[in-house]
Amino acid sequence: MSEVRPLGEKVEWGGAKVPAKEPLEGRTVVLRPLDVDRDVEALFRESHEPDGDPEIWDYLFEGPFDDVEEMRALLVPAAAGDDPIFFAIEPRDLGVAAGQCTYMRIDAPMGSIEIGNIWFGPRLRRTTAATEAIYLLARHAFRDLGYRRFEWKCNALNAPSRRAAERFGFTFEGIFRQHIVVKGRNRDTAWYSIVDSEWPRIEAGFETFLDPGNFDAEGRQRRPLSELIAD
Repeated sequence: MSEVRPLGEKVEWGGAKVPAKEPLEGRTVVLRPLDVDRDVEALFRESHEPDGDPEIWDYLFEGPFDDVEEMRALLVPAAAGDDPIFFAIEPRDLGVAAGQCTYMRIDAPMGSIEIGNIWFGPRLRRTTAATEAIYLLARHAFRDLGYRRFEWKCNALNAPSRRAAERFGFTFEGIFRQHIVVKGRNRDTAWYSIVDSEWPRIEAGFETFLDPGNFDAEGRQRRPLSELIAD
């Protein structure tokens, strides 16, 4: 008799749902399907001088842009597409877009979805709204749409993005060497993921972190997200 070879566990699986272009609303932030006419000027200001940070574009596929109209020309077809699905990140206390993100590489039959094209403007960084934006994307993917795998990929040299992935509870899976060429430069890509069996623990950590009771009168966190996710 031949040796029995190991096989993956059996899975009852009928596929996930494709995301709709609809808002995701939280306590401190709203993720709106990108409306170029409404959002482009605010997004340009957040990501270009004199008030914004053009280094946002260092590890992204496009940008920076010479002017608002050049940025508009890129975003119009991007906003019209179904994969990626672009969102404007609008903190409630600002009332305008201060960053962007997407659902992308959407594979509903296999239950895998990635978030990417993520950038936070200076006013959004290191805020509760930024953390809640990632939480809303993950919760919607797992709880509402039924995905098995939630991915984060970034340039392996992008240390802030890699730290963010780890803070948000993603597991590092490895580096794809010489994966792609971006703006004439090699990119090794770092892969991270959360899978559905991990999500209940990570979700509980997010919810405890985001609870108003986790912040003092000056808005300082009492317990960090990384600690809460690890509990």
